[in-house]
Amino acid sequence: MSARARRLWLLIILIALLLAGLWFSLLTGPVRTTPGDLLDFVLGRDAANAAIFADIRLSRALLAFLVGAALSLSGAILQGYFQNQLADPFVVGASSGASLGAVACISLGLGVTVFGFSSQSVFAFAGGFGLVAFVYALSRRRDVYRVETLLLTGIAAGAMASALTSFLLFMKADSFEQAVFWLLGSFALADVRQAAAIGPWVLASLAAAQWFAKDMNLLVMGDEPARSLGCPVDRIRKVFLTLATLLAALSVSAAGVIGFVGLIVPHGTRIIIGPDHRYLFGFSALAGGVFLVLADLLARTLLFPTELPIGVITAAVGAPFFIYLLNRKR
Repeated sequence: MSARARRLWLLIILIALLLAGLWFSLLTGPVRTTPGDLLDFVLGRDAANAAIFADIRLSRALLAFLVGAALSLSGAILQGYFQNQLADPFVVGASSGASLGAVACISLGLGVTVFGFSSQSVFAFAGGFGLVAFVYALSRRRDVYRVETLLLTGIAAGAMASALTSFLLFMKADSFEQAVFWLLGSFALADVRQAAAIGPWVLASLAAAQWFAKDMNLLVMGDEPARSLGCPVDRIRKVFLTLATLLAALSVSAAGVIGFVGLIVPHGTRIIIGPDHRYLFGFSALAGGVFLVLADLLARTLLFPTELPIGVITAAVGAPFFIYLLNRKR
């Protein structure tokens, strides 16, 4: 099958899965609803269930899609950035810094809302961006920058942020249950304002990534070959690192830490359609959104009426798939 045919079939499958996931997500919840109720709502003939379908369930599904797209796109960018298919948003410390910010806010007992985001979300975003900026500053020596140094510094800084997060939880044990939301991820508190707030940023980041996709194709060849072909390597690396950090921080600020999405989804997409980032970025974002919508649906229905943290579902699916990929490569 040609590469074009694979992309077409993948697009059809992803759209079909997305529509099915949205349909079942709208029908799933503590309040019993039927397909007839949903059809009446879609056709505008039922105002009674509008709050349930639109404000609660549709908002949750949209937020899950946006977070999944952001995490997967961030992973696709970082895998090309580091020329390493095992890279994900955790590598540069974005997720660990965001978790630290959220838990610090919970420990301080702050409770304000900024542009539709809770104080925990704002602290999470600032923590993720702040830690990556710190890692980048440490990685530069006399204006000399190396990707390997950034990678190792990010891993060390992420480990330190995780240690501080554990320390805060130990010192503030009464806030542990609230912090679990950030450490395991959940869409239980999803709100239409959150989806509206992060949606434009995710779309803008995807558009920027697509604009510079050809430069990423040059970067994976190495810095020197990329420079010889006219790519402004230093500027492009800053752009992609900023985009990946922005996407990861937005994701954690909206839904907490959700692992494996940024690792396995871009990796699996690359296996199907190839390494050309002109297509990989868009397909990874779409596949990540579909994956997280289905994972959230599974988290709500597996032990209904009890809801599992979505991080448990993504880890249960992602870890075996990751082991399979490692053995396949071997």
